[in-house]
Amino acid sequence: MTEDGESSKEQRKLRKTIRIRFNVFFFVVFLLFVALILRLVILQVVYGEDYKKEVGRTKDGVVSTPVPRGVIYDRNEEVIVGNVPVNAITYTRLQGTTSEEMVETAKKLAQIIDVEAEEIKPRDLKDYWIVTRPDEAKKKIKESELKDEELTNKDRYDRQIERITSNDLKEITKEELKVAKLFRNMNSGYALTPQVIKRNATEEEFAIVAEHLADLPNVDISTDWDRHYPHESIFRSVIGNVTSSKEGLPSSNLDYFLSRGYNKNDRVGKSQLELYYEDVLHGQKAKMKNVTDKGGNLLETEIISEGQKGKDLVLSIDFDLQEAVEQVIQDELRRTKGRNRFLDRAFVVMMDPNTGEVLSMAGKQLVRENGKYVFNDYALGTINSQYEMGSVVKGATILAGLESGAISTGTTFSDEKLNLKGTPLKGSYSTSLGTNGIVDALKKSSNVYMFKTVIQMMGKEYHSGMSLPRTPDAVQDFRNSFGQFGLGIKTGIDLPNESEGLLGKEAYNKPGLFLDLSIGQYDNYTTMQLAQYVSTIANGGYRLEPHLVKEIHEPSNTDEIGAVYTQFQPEVLNIITMNDAYLRNVQEGFRQVYQSPGGTAYKYFGGDSRFRGFQAAGKTGTAESFYQDPNTKKTHSTYNLTLVGYAPYNNPEVAFSIAVPYLDTDSDPVNKYIGQKILKAYFDLKEHRQSNQSFNNEE
Repeated sequence: MTEDGESSKEQRKLRKTIRIRFNVFFFVVFLLFVALILRLVILQVVYGEDYKKEVGRTKDGVVSTPVPRGVIYDRNEEVIVGNVPVNAITYTRLQGTTSEEMVETAKKLAQIIDVEAEEIKPRDLKDYWIVTRPDEAKKKIKESELKDEELTNKDRYDRQIERITSNDLKEITKEELKVAKLFRNMNSGYALTPQVIKRNATEEEFAIVAEHLADLPNVDISTDWDRHYPHESIFRSVIGNVTSSKEGLPSSNLDYFLSRGYNKNDRVGKSQLELYYEDVLHGQKAKMKNVTDKGGNLLETEIISEGQKGKDLVLSIDFDLQEAVEQVIQDELRRTKGRNRFLDRAFVVMMDPNTGEVLSMAGKQLVRENGKYVFNDYALGTINSQYEMGSVVKGATILAGLESGAISTGTTFSDEKLNLKGTPLKGSYSTSLGTNGIVDALKKSSNVYMFKTVIQMMGKEYHSGMSLPRTPDAVQDFRNSFGQFGLGIKTGIDLPNESEGLLGKEAYNKPGLFLDLSIGQYDNYTTMQLAQYVSTIANGGYRLEPHLVKEIHEPSNTDEIGAVYTQFQPEVLNIITMNDAYLRNVQEGFRQVYQSPGGTAYKYFGGDSRFRGFQAAGKTGTAESFYQDPNTKKTHSTYNLTLVGYAPYNNPEVAFSIAVPYLDTDSDPVNKYIGQKILKAYFDLKEHRQSNQSFNNEE
């Protein structure tokens, strides 16, 4: 065969191979195309709706659900405030849920649960009226308003609301009111956030709703909580209150709470400790992310965090002591009231002078109800009610005089009636107090010693018939010295709305009032300020911040208290920077008030064998005051009786202050009786606990 023949044969063979390869390639392409078509068909027909939802899905913001608040214990871990679970029926409004759908659900619920009989606001009734009477509601909008493009739907709705009359609302029947109230509850929360629409549901209601959940769209059953107070009448005003789920966030602090992730219907502390420690007690809410499609239908819920109940507070309060002190106040008010027309209250603060821990903070007020007297808790009066406190402040007066250089530790003054120009004679309660140094002046409670000290602070020395100069700078220095002990300034206690006392302005220009200041007859102080003042003297000059919370604990799921999260340490606000001998003189004067014959409290402590063992020190006080009768508006002269002290005087472990205002006479020693009994309660409890501890150790 020729070369040309062989070449032609090979070319035909090559062309055949190429055709085969192209055919295979096109066949593979054909198969792939068929597979693609089949896949598209499957996606469109079988999974089309699912993917359509997936493409249209949107993720809403995080939704938080409340958790129980933290428990509040006393210093011995006795529960003062706890939580009790309650049955709750909830409703979760979806984004696409219409008002008409909610009303239909409310009608079904109204047939199987009782609705609480609280009043419903006219605005809520109008919302219900519009939903249930659409044709009549449309007539409330003019044709021109419907065509007005500048008006929004909200504008038109607001005009409908304005035009609904009282006669329109009368169309709503008594049975419909139940539905209207449920509708109001359903509509009051955020979308996708469970809203409690019935609290304290009965077991029967709970069971029936559970059985009919399939017929009640977006309704569910849950467990809510109520604050529980095992000792309702004791220390109650200091604990404070929590808003209800209907109250929700207080309007006065709405922006504050919303900025911290709260929902409008969250329950929060609204007063006192519950408010002050809200961030701690509220806990970490469970957080969930709701995923919806464009129509607002809920697709799934993603749990972000399980949440954690609020942290627990351990107070410095000794509840057994608190209960005993409150009983003492009640007994003494009851005993004394019959001889004193205007007496209606008394206050006691007991604290550890070395740490600032408040052991008892008690106040009681007598009020007349249904023809008889009852006692209301008025412990808050120890921080927000101020009175002229009398001679208990004389320790601060002496120290102010010493610090200014007006007197020295060896200064003595003759106790005599002072004859000052333009002023009635001023003197002490007795004309036979003699000549006194600092210690005796405190022991006997000499007014004259205080007056002459202040006169020397004015840059003068007393002589009969003298005029007193105006010395505003000396007055301010005097008050500044008082402030070092907590008199006339806020103590810093961990409660809201503490008063700083009431300091009169006229004392700067009326020298006679400056004299009155020195014996506690002009400026007004709180019982808590007195406790801080006497504690500062007791502990050697450290003004400590009083506090009610001793520790914060992690929440626990058992009956045992959780681990310590924060433990509060003593907070020194200032240190008295003066000669130690000055303070020792005042301390000795205070000791002799209680322990030495002639002391104004000796009869009730050092002279009474039942109370001598307390080894107490301190100062008595009587102030002339005025009471305005709220019924007649007449002003009556009265007396405030006070007492401050600490024990034992050589190693103080408890300090106290007592104020009993508005007595008709200063002859009843109610302040001393209260002092005896509260110290006895303190030391009896201490002895009892030590005995029990020893017994347990022996076992």
